[in-house]
Amino acid sequence: MGTHHKGTDEEVTALDAYIKLMRCAESFTARVHAHLANAGLTFSQFQVLEVLYHLGPMCQRDIAQKILKSTANLTVVVDNVEKRGLVERRRDTQDRRYVTVHLTDRGRQLIQEIFPRHVDALVREMGILTKDEQEVLGRLCRKLGLKQG
Repeated sequence: MGTHHKGTDEEVTALDAYIKLMRCAESFTARVHAHLANAGLTFSQFQVLEVLYHLGPMCQRDIAQKILKSTANLTVVVDNVEKRGLVERRRDTQDRRYVTVHLTDRGRQLIQEIFPRHVDALVREMGILTKDEQEVLGRLCRKLGLKQG
């Protein structure tokens, strides 16, 4: 279903594309992230574990930048995974103001278990597109995501 807006061709085309993009993203996300609920994780919590797993310990500001979240929002997310024993915060011995977030053994075990399922879900969902189509989609998404005023 596209837009019912009666505007210029440019407006109708842009609105129609936007509606399709957002519906696609919502539907795709729900299917790909279904396994996270089984692990008791939100997508943001999964992102924190995944970033720490692949990139190693880092401060919350850097994690927030990597997963495109505000630092305030990330504090709540890290609080929640810390309560579950999946990560721990460590103060720097030289500068106690600097705190890094580290995966615990339990967090590492969980992300090692669920990350392959996440990749499988992505591959399965993207499989409807050819490799070339996936590359074009990637370029178009990057172009839209990087657009500056």
